[in-house]
Amino acid sequence: MAELTIQEILEEEAAGLDLELLAGAGGLSNIVRVPRIQKPGLALAGYSSSLHPGRIQILGSTELDYLATMSRETATEHLKDIFQRNLSCLVITKGQEVPSYLLEQAEAFNTPLLRTRHLSSSFISLITKFLEERLLPTSTLHGVLIDVLGVGVLLQGKSGIGKSECALELILRGYRLVADDVIKVRLKLPSVIFGEGMDLLHYHMEIRGLGILNIKHLFGVAAIRERKKIDLVIELVPWDEETEYDRLGVEERRFRIHGVELPYIQIPVGPGRNAGTIVEVAARNQLLKEMGYHSAREFQDLLEKRMAEAARLHAHTIIGDNLE
Repeated sequence: MAELTIQEILEEEAAGLDLELLAGAGGLSNIVRVPRIQKPGLALAGYSSSLHPGRIQILGSTELDYLATMSRETATEHLKDIFQRNLSCLVITKGQEVPSYLLEQAEAFNTPLLRTRHLSSSFISLITKFLEERLLPTSTLHGVLIDVLGVGVLLQGKSGIGKSECALELILRGYRLVADDVIKVRLKLPSVIFGEGMDLLHYHMEIRGLGILNIKHLFGVAAIRERKKIDLVIELVPWDEETEYDRLGVEERRFRIHGVELPYIQIPVGPGRNAGTIVEVAARNQLLKEMGYHSAREFQDLLEKRMAEAARLHAHTIIGDNLE
């Protein structure tokens, strides 16, 4: 499981967190393992059982103003109850002045007390994005990721099956390449999978016979994008006459990435089958499904109604003949 120390978060510069240490240096080795944060408003009021010690605790102007309404003794008592739960750290936002008794408790319990100039809303957005990038699961997949009509389509299949050629045809139709060959996939809460290219391979595509192509230079910036949510997984497989392929599309198959199940389609490719067109239509069909319209199920329901009606008429004819 990925983890970060408070020391690492404090020293982070690229994320623009702008943190400084005020007290509790003895706890800089504390570990953060979850990307969620918490504002301990209820805990300051004395209900500390709702605290999640492993999360970064945010104290904004509302929380500090509430502390200021208490006597020093009451505030210290509530803070002791909070600090006894072995918090990872607390962050004061908006560059606010910190009460001396809060500094004292942080130092006494070796709990890092940090401060940032950012507003609470801005800092929460920054720290959540940073923690998600560093803590949530990541992996790499072989394939091609392309944006078709806003649908992130992950093309998979054996080497040489024609994934890159299919993607190139879609780019010629005006769609956008995200990554070719090696795709870095990342989980984003609550259950979204994003894909992006590796640093060295960004914007590049390998086409057998042509070599390595720079899609950005060939087609312009409108033909690429940095990252995309993966909405549909399509596996290209060689056409096999003896294999029975799905002909109705009623069956819903799934492809699992980091615990998230994504719609999965297997498309046989062979002479006379335009893979680019089929993938584009699959993306359009996925858009319809997301809007609640399922063509295959609608056809199945219509077929079942017709069959039921035919059976009813046939039964009525037989009963009527017997009565005569």
